[in-house]
This record gives sequence, C-alpha cells and structure tokens, in this order.
Amino acid sequence: MSQVPDFATVDPWNGMTAAKPGLVQNLAGGQWSSGGAWRDDIPDPLHGGAFLKVPDTTDHAPFIAGLASCPKSGLHNPHRNPDRYVMLGQVCARAAALLARPDVEDYFTKLIQRVMPKSWNQSRGEVVVTRLFLENFGGDGVRFLGRGFSNPGDHAGQESRGYRWPFGPVVVIAPFNFPLEIPALQALGALFMGNRPLVKADSKVSVVFEQFLRLLIHAGLPATDIDLIHCRGSSMGRLIESARDRIRLIQFTGSSQVAEKIASVVNGAVRLEDAGFDWKIIGPDYDAAWLDYVAWQSDQDAYNASGQKCSAQSILFVHNNWTKALLPKLGEFAGRRKLEDLSLGPVLSWTNARIRKHIDGLLAINGAKLLFGGKALGGHSIPDCYGAFEATAVEIPLDALAGEHFAAGTTELFGPFQVVVRYGDSDLDKVLGVLERMTHHLTAAVISADIGFQNKVLGATINGTTYCGMRARTTGAPQNHWFGPCGDPRAAGIGTPEAIINTWSGHREIILDQGPKPANWSPPALD
Repeated sequence: MSQVPDFATVDPWNGMTAAKPGLVQNLAGGQWSSGGAWRDDIPDPLHGGAFLKVPDTTDHAPFIAGLASCPKSGLHNPHRNPDRYVMLGQVCARAAALLARPDVEDYFTKLIQRVMPKSWNQSRGEVVVTRLFLENFGGDGVRFLGRGFSNPGDHAGQESRGYRWPFGPVVVIAPFNFPLEIPALQALGALFMGNRPLVKADSKVSVVFEQFLRLLIHAGLPATDIDLIHCRGSSMGRLIESARDRIRLIQFTGSSQVAEKIASVVNGAVRLEDAGFDWKIIGPDYDAAWLDYVAWQSDQDAYNASGQKCSAQSILFVHNNWTKALLPKLGEFAGRRKLEDLSLGPVLSWTNARIRKHIDGLLAINGAKLLFGGKALGGHSIPDCYGAFEATAVEIPLDALAGEHFAAGTTELFGPFQVVVRYGDSDLDKVLGVLERMTHHLTAAVISADIGFQNKVLGATINGTTYCGMRARTTGAPQNHWFGPCGDPRAAGIGTPEAIINTWSGHREIILDQGPKPANWSPPALD
C-alpha cells in the first residue's frame, strides 16, 4: 500500500507530537488525487496541533461522473457479468488473508487507535470483525447473495423467477466512531450486490478506509468499481443535491437529524442506521452469582470507546432487587477507566462544556443524583474542540422520566455517560411506556433468566438488534448477526447475508412465458 501515514506504525503515546502529517487522497475513476486544498481544522485528537492532510474537496465533477457511469442495472446482476460475483469472492478471500497477517492487523489497529483513540482491544476488534466478514464472503459467499427463487406458471413454458437486483449508483456515508468496520462492511455489501458506491467517511478518520481501500485494490478489486471522497459535510450535501437524480440509494450511518435531511433531499431513497438511545432492562430475578458479570458487561456497553458506539448503553433500568448490590459495582468498574490506556479517550462530537451542561440539566430534575463520575479529565493535551470526561452515570426517578422530563432523559449524549433508572414489580408497564415513546430503535438488552419476563419485554418492544438472557449486551459484532434498527421501513442492516440483501438490493420478478401457442387460438371477444 502506498501513501502510508508516517505515524501509523508507532504507539499512540510515544513520539506523536513530532509525527509528520499523513497524506490522504481521493479516488475517482480509478485515479488517486489530492482533491485540491487541504483541511486545516482536524487536530491531533491526543495532542492537538497538525495531524492529517485531508482533502477539502469542493470539485464534485469527477464523483458525479462516477455515479453517472453506472447504469441502474448495476455493474453486475444475475443476467449480466455474473463472473463479477466470483471475482469479488476472490477479492474477499485474498483481503481476509492479508488482514490475518499480524503486521497488517497491527497496522490497522494502530491506525484506528490513532484517529479515534480507544483501547487496543476495541481498535483491534474492528479489524477482526472486518476480517471475519471477508472470510464469510470469500469463495462463493458473494455468489450466494444473488440467490433467487422460481414458481411454476399456469401452463407449459411459463415460470416466474424472483431475483435480487442492484440499484446501480449508490452512496455510503459513514461516521467517525468505527473508522474501518462501518464503511468497509457497507461498501463491500454494496459492491457484492452489483452497485457502484461513492463512499464518504468522516474526515477525522477517513484515512482508515482509504488505507483499507488500497488493500482491497491490492487484493484484486478493480479501482474503477468504487469512488472515495474526502470533504466537509456541507460539501457532501451540495454533491447530493447536484446528483440526486443519479443517486439511486444513500446508505447513511450517523446523526438522526442529518439522516432526515438527506432523506428529504433524495425523496426517501435511503437506508438508515441512525442514532440510537439504546436501553437495557435488568429483570427482577437477582442472582448474586451473576452480579460481577452483569456489572462488567454494563460497564463495557456504556463506556467502551468512551461511549461512542451507536450501540452504546444509554439508559439502564435496574429492578430494585439488584440496585443495592449492582450500583456500587457499576461505579467500581467505571472507576478503573483512565486515559493512559485509552479505556477513556477523546469524545469527538461533544465538548466538555456541552457534556457538563447536559449533566447539570439532568441533575436539576427533582430526585436525580450523580451516581459516579461527573468530572472532566485533567492532565492531558486533548484539544478543546473535543471532550474528555470521566465515565459518568446520573440516576433519574422513573416518574420524572415517564413524565415531563422524558425528552431530557432520553437525549443521547454520545460519550461516556448513561442514565440509570430504578423500578419495582408494579412499574414494568411504566418502563415499557417509556420505551414505546422512544423514536429510534437500534439495540437493546433484557437481562433476565425469567422466560415470562423476557417475553413480556420482547413482545412490547421493537429494537432491531436485541440481546436477551443473563449474558445479554447492547454492543456486539455484526459479522455474526444482523445489526441495525427496526420499526423504520428505511432501516439499514449490516454484516449478515440478510442485511446485505435487504439493504443493497431490490426484488425483481421476471416471468418466462415461452410455451407453445394454445391450439386453435383466436382473439377472444372483448369483455
């Protein structure tokens, strides 16, 4: 791979202030280019100061031309260029083998950790998930995504066949929190089904996907199959406006407000995996043997990656049978997190002032209290445009949350923060009423071994990825199960064959009618 940033192969805590900026490039029509001007507003997330040289692209013509180059019927489909299914399976196999090399795995792990600082295991997890995804679709895995069906017709020679058909020119817009996993899995899913994607990742972290795209090309992906643009969100908005008649589908992961704006511009031609205020309910069946595990998993769900996962646990409903033992445990686990090992790190979309204001607003609710955390981190050089905060939890009374403070209590703080709510035996319907009022339904967890309790909660909720049982979590690896929201017909999935098929293809029915003309046929009388 060329154009490797100089800093990418060193530990993020050693020598970073002297590192040279990494050069990031666009890809359009199979050609790498700088795109003109460079952005000067992307600081080093750990030390401030100069960091990446990322294009500040405003010339959209090459990318609009790329969209226009792909017909609605795609680069391939079951009737045209089917050899490409096989080719893409081979690319996956070769790319997976490359990611399995320890030096390549470490390279991407360090690169992720450098631009979106989080612990080594969290950063490596993205690389492993992406490799497993590639392994899943190596060989004939891509071909099998195009499987259809047939039905007998009314007479000899007639048969109906159902196909999975591409959309053609599509767009993938990916966020900062998973620099490799989200754009890699969505862009590859688009390619598998025959689409030609234009990819725009958040410029703070887009170097990661750029490097992965170079790896895919090295593994045999035609460089003309995909375009990559680095630009500001406002510039991407103008591109979408200019090319909306050419764009057949936009897959967007990120802010729900931005998602709705994009949907309006392209008249609903979207698949969305937007913000989720993700909940966990701990049921009444307290079990001391599970206490440490449930507390540890809750800490992992709420605070890994500094709470910057779209599946992060945002609110925890704890039955009164658990609260006396569990709440201190939550504080104990949260208290172990620190900046030195990046179990806490920069918050890339909220400043400390904004975090402080949100916490103070919740603490002003009658009966609310700070359980732990609540302070900005000190002794670091993280720039002021980013946040740096302790792992924090605020408890809110259920009646307040179910009443006039619902909006405040269910506002997602995309950082190391969660709301905790106690409830009793007679309160479950009130809790379910709070969940019914929520507007986004990504992940959830039901912690209980009581099948009756499980069924009541599962039957009354709609979150698209819901974990259930004593080991349930809100965060997981999307290469081994569907990951995406439910309750919205525009919902995108990621990771599994079903997610790829539903997100990146439509149904087409072709009826073959090739039988003999009926004997003694003549035009019937008009009805």
